[in-house]
Amino acid sequence: MTNNDLQLRSGVVGGTFLSTIFNISLHDIVFTVVMAVIGAVVSFFVSCLLRRLFSKK
Repeated sequence: MTNNDLQLRSGVVGGTFLSTIFNISLHDIVFTVVMAVIGAVVSFFVSCLLRRLFSKK
């Protein structure tokens, strides 16, 4: 890989990263965190329910 290829890739990755960072609002971050918590809680309760339904007695 030549030096120009490395500079080009670094520029593309850096530009994409910076443009993404500046376009994400606090509302988007809070929404993502809330949805992740809801998904984790629902997953936990569904796994508990399935364990009770299919456990060997």
